[in-house]
Amino acid sequence: MTNPSADAGNVSPDNVVAPVAADTVERNRLVINLLLVATFVVILNETFMAVAIPRLMRDLNVTAGAVQWLTTAFLLTVSVVIPVTGFLLQRMNTRPIFVLAMSLFTLGTLIATLASNLGVLILARIIQASGTAIMMPLLMTTVMTLAPPETRGKTMGFISTVISVAPAIGPTISGIILNYLSWRWMFVLVLPISLGALALGARRIQNVTTPHRAPLDAVSVVLSGFAFGGLVYGLSHIGVPATPGMLPTGIWIAVGAVFLGVFIMRQISLQAKGYPLLDLRTFDSRNFTVSVLLMAIMMMALFGTIILLPIYLQNVLALSTLQTGLLLLPGGLLMGLLGPHVGRVYDKVGPIRLMVPGVIVVSSVLWAMTLLSPSTRVGYILAGHVVMSVGFACLFTPLFTVSLSSVKPSLYSHGSAVIGTIQQVAGAAGVALFVALMSARTTTLASQGLAPIDALSGGIRVGFLCGAIISLFAVACVFFVQKPARPPDVSR
Repeated sequence: MTNPSADAGNVSPDNVVAPVAADTVERNRLVINLLLVATFVVILNETFMAVAIPRLMRDLNVTAGAVQWLTTAFLLTVSVVIPVTGFLLQRMNTRPIFVLAMSLFTLGTLIATLASNLGVLILARIIQASGTAIMMPLLMTTVMTLAPPETRGKTMGFISTVISVAPAIGPTISGIILNYLSWRWMFVLVLPISLGALALGARRIQNVTTPHRAPLDAVSVVLSGFAFGGLVYGLSHIGVPATPGMLPTGIWIAVGAVFLGVFIMRQISLQAKGYPLLDLRTFDSRNFTVSVLLMAIMMMALFGTIILLPIYLQNVLALSTLQTGLLLLPGGLLMGLLGPHVGRVYDKVGPIRLMVPGVIVVSSVLWAMTLLSPSTRVGYILAGHVVMSVGFACLFTPLFTVSLSSVKPSLYSHGSAVIGTIQQVAGAAGVALFVALMSARTTTLASQGLAPIDALSGGIRVGFLCGAIISLFAVACVFFVQKPARPPDVSR
């Protein structure tokens, strides 16, 4: 058992006065808990808009294409800001970067509450997204810095809870709000919680990291914006009807890919000088690389499922928005509640005994979903979603823990930023792939004379077939993941 006062904090004596061991443990617990609460609030906000689009179209008198920018602008901002967080987390102390993130999120929430038109609401979502993009890497980096190796799985399990429960209950809560109140209340109710988290964190969070001075490479910032912004924007618009005057989706993806290649080459050159925007030496660890690849595959499957299941439930089985949210709620809650328990098991037995059955369960359910039809019983969908959620719970906590534990501590912030970026791009790719295949197959079946519901059902089956095939690659990858034997040597 490591000495908490020596290892748990990694705190420079210049930043805080080293307390006795018991005080250090209590301080670390407080910092992590505050970050967990704040991150839960900002992630909860991400899925609020999913069920509000029809109401916003009517209340703001805008088209579906225009209101879709509320989601697109949010995703673009997150994908552009996250790569910069690796740099920010190294240059700034814990408290000021927390205050920055929560201030941005709170300001965006306030503007959204007062928004009188779609343009102002989009601006508010962009500001919110800027804070959201900072919070997740901040939480993961802080946990890796403070939690001793023997309990990291359990602590990462709480992060999995935040990541799972917040998106799961977001649509349900917003569905209930919209059933009784106007769309503004989605932000009105979040605002006091956000203000409370900001005030409490600004007063109670202590600095637990040592900042390093390094110049900001403006060229890398621009390159990352075009690279990740282009990829996410292009992927998120596959299968969406083209807007007059807009570049084709393929052009955006190609532009993103080209800029990504240039961005990678620049980071490699800046690594030799000691100040890359996003340090890619995290990929020197084979374990990190395999874990991130597996995470990308699972994120594609998860986000693809998240987008197709509500379409199936509402447009094929004719469930209401609220019924859909309530049906998907148990799985999301179960996945979150299992997080800490999975983490404790990970600390004892390692990743393989959790991840192998987890990935097999997810793959099996995806293959089962290729059999969905207009006559499938709702109870089967509920059972399948719950079982799949258990599988994801067995995967994500070990993946977060293994990936970051496989890099040396000086690269924790960059590893967190890489994981956040991969999540955004893989999620957008999963949604794009599932929806594009669904749309293409639905159109083909409709042209052959099938009824609209039967055609859509057939398209959805093809989308899940894609996910099932992708999951086979995850089954192959999972056997190459290993639990780090010990924390990497800082001096390496």
